[in-house]
Amino acid sequence: MAAKTHVRRWWLIGLLVAVLLVAAGGIALYGIRRGAALPDATEVVEEGGRLVRYSRGSTTLTIEFLDDDLVHVELATVSGTAGDTIPVSPMIAKTDFGGPGRLVRGDDGAFETNDLRLKVDPTSLCVTAADLTRDPPVDLSEICPFNLERDMRGISLAPQEFAHVYGLGQAFVEPGEPNGDWVGRQRFAGDFGNVMRWFNDGAAGNTQIPVLYFVGVGTETFALFLDDVHKQFFDFTGETWTASMQTDAIRYYVLTGPDLADLRRDYLELTGRPPVPPKKMFGLWVSEYGYESWAELGDKLSTLRAEGFPVDGFVLDLQWYGGVQEGSDDTRMGSLTWDQNAFPDPEAAIVGLQAEQGIGLIAIEQPYVGRNLPEHQDLESRGYLVRDCETCGPVYLTENPWWGKGGMIDWTNPEATAYWHDLKRQPLIEAGLIGHWTDLGEPEAYDSAGWYWGIPTADGQANRHPEVHNLYNFLWSQSIYDGYERNSVQQRPFILSRSGTSGTQRFGVALWSGDLSGLLTTLAAHLNAQMHVAMSGIDYYGSDVGGFWRQDVDMTETYTQWFADSAAIDVPLRPHTFNLGNPSETAPDRIGDPASNLANLRLRYRLVPYLYSLAHAAYRTGEAVFPPLVYSFPEDQEARPLGDEKMIGPSLLVALAAQDGMRERPVYLPAGDWYDFHTGDRLESRGAWIASVPIYTEGLLRLPLYARAGGIIPLMHVDEQTMNAVGLRRDGTVRDELIVRVYAGDVPSAFTLYEDDGWSTAYQQGEVRETVIRQEILPDAVVVTIEAAEGSYEGAMESRQNVIELFSGRADSVTSVALNGRPLERLASEAAFESADAGWIEAADGAVRVKTGELDVREGKEIRFTTTGPA
Repeated sequence: MAAKTHVRRWWLIGLLVAVLLVAAGGIALYGIRRGAALPDATEVVEEGGRLVRYSRGSTTLTIEFLDDDLVHVELATVSGTAGDTIPVSPMIAKTDFGGPGRLVRGDDGAFETNDLRLKVDPTSLCVTAADLTRDPPVDLSEICPFNLERDMRGISLAPQEFAHVYGLGQAFVEPGEPNGDWVGRQRFAGDFGNVMRWFNDGAAGNTQIPVLYFVGVGTETFALFLDDVHKQFFDFTGETWTASMQTDAIRYYVLTGPDLADLRRDYLELTGRPPVPPKKMFGLWVSEYGYESWAELGDKLSTLRAEGFPVDGFVLDLQWYGGVQEGSDDTRMGSLTWDQNAFPDPEAAIVGLQAEQGIGLIAIEQPYVGRNLPEHQDLESRGYLVRDCETCGPVYLTENPWWGKGGMIDWTNPEATAYWHDLKRQPLIEAGLIGHWTDLGEPEAYDSAGWYWGIPTADGQANRHPEVHNLYNFLWSQSIYDGYERNSVQQRPFILSRSGTSGTQRFGVALWSGDLSGLLTTLAAHLNAQMHVAMSGIDYYGSDVGGFWRQDVDMTETYTQWFADSAAIDVPLRPHTFNLGNPSETAPDRIGDPASNLANLRLRYRLVPYLYSLAHAAYRTGEAVFPPLVYSFPEDQEARPLGDEKMIGPSLLVALAAQDGMRERPVYLPAGDWYDFHTGDRLESRGAWIASVPIYTEGLLRLPLYARAGGIIPLMHVDEQTMNAVGLRRDGTVRDELIVRVYAGDVPSAFTLYEDDGWSTAYQQGEVRETVIRQEILPDAVVVTIEAAEGSYEGAMESRQNVIELFSGRADSVTSVALNGRPLERLASEAAFESADAGWIEAADGAVRVKTGELDVREGKEIRFTTTGPA
């Protein structure tokens, strides 16, 4: 209450001062028509005018109204925005906003759009925001500048009734704690922002993505995005929250919306939505530091295949180009040329792995180049390396020279990035590599006084390291994305990266959390980091399964839990460890409990059609793929802190394991009807904890997994013949039927299945097939509808078998099943069902399973399950 009184007091003072300043010419209004009626309530916008500016001494506050629910704000000292728009950083993808549908200035001096009210106190330059879509309107925050005369300046926020904060990228906070938002915590950066920080006997990524989501009473929410690439510090421990940064001009966006999902979509509209990864990236990728030869890689693959593990690829560490020489100018770091002694005839090997085994390869690269390499001399002669000063030679990096000593590629130089891509990466792409692993991109090593070609700003080029640091990996990723476009590569770019910032997702980046320790307390902290990474717009995030730095612990339990968690939520699913001399194992058939690993891996592959459709939705609309529970249930107080439970799309909830000795765990189910994915049992929840849910069943680790009533889950047929995510099978058979699990719900629901060629960018030109699947409960039936498919792509099938698995909690109530009004035969056994072309059975797991027979995909199918009473 005191905070609101304070806001009202400043509004009154601000109104009085505003009148005096306007009279004295102390406030300048730009882009707003100053009619004779001002300052009375008047419609003040015409022809896109949407900029207001306040000046106080050497400080200028500029507000740009971009949309009804989006405003852009700048606080600048000495001079501010001179044009008709506020400058933006490279993080921003969209700038062509049309302006709000309505913008008026009221009697109290506040500006209103259809959704927002902003009032400025011209004395303090505090901005008070309110959401007008709520009834009554909700005060969001009072955002005030502080320390504007200092190097580390910032803004403060009055929390109002907002009790939870999410986002801010990747940070590891507390070993062993998977839960908790930012309130009561501080968010630190490194010397310049992005950094690898020592954490719990390993090194964890700290990735600065400056978007915050505030959650208050019920669905009250808003977001703040700081369009600033400098080092930042956030403090949520006091009565007033603060964000500080090393910058001359503080620029931020205020976003409002009905819920977190809407805000996240709007943030991704601003910074760019993620492209769809290649379908193979949803499978298993096996990695270590590192494979010494094709023979070693082949040995790992042969035992995986022998034990029936599907696998989609391997990730090559720096041994592929010959390794490095610690402390030496003669290191191979930066050569990015195959070591043909250990990896002879790489083009033939890559083609053979793909054609015979369905295996893809990702290769690592770093931004450093050994001083004595010819590549260093070449880049130096062209001016493509970071320099000591504008007219100096290249920086010479010698601190922590585990990789050797040498120079650093200047990713801010477009000519350098294009030259390096075409020289080094393009031949690898043409040889068949399907992904790029950008390592050490914080950057790990740098000269803090280094001089770069520069980043365009409102005042020219930003050339110094503090201005470049947090964009370094972003621009590296962009160079790969742009290289694919420049060379007209049909294959989708996919980048596994250790760092980045806002907008990095639009280049096809999956983030991984660094060189973690192999401790379950670290895994727990990773689950908390994932909560905030997902809210920061990064859908594809993972870890070194089992830990990069292995500790003296029971790796059977640690790896088994870690692999199960990662099979549920990581993209890509990638075991990785430090393994020089081969003292350790990473492949899931050789470490942990192989039987549990196999069961969890096969479940992951079964879900690939669902996950792939979620990826298309993320690309099209910005929907989250693996969001925290608060994203889907923002009003639920119990759900808000949970990081060890995740949603997988809109319909699945998984409870994860990250604790020594765990054999069961409590599971929270938000209010509603749920189905146990493993047993088919239906549960009704009013928002309650289930005290003890086993995570081991018949000796196998099986994470608790629940489907929401109304959930529709397309699946892939997976068995011992399955080799990879794109359908390759050992015996040469084809299993391309459409399998759909339907969980009956009282509210009609729908899900869109997206299918394409799985590897090219043709989907971006419309070569994609959409199939809408619906479920509805009627008084005497459950009806599942598979609508006629729309669209096509190269290789698309024209007809297919359809398998529907209906879970209603009452399998015995189904008396008949009809396809498009034609009764289907009830079959006597599972064996009869497997061999039949069409028909239905009551299965042992409580489902009613139906086969339609092979039908044209362009024709709709209605499957009616008649029941004895209300379903």
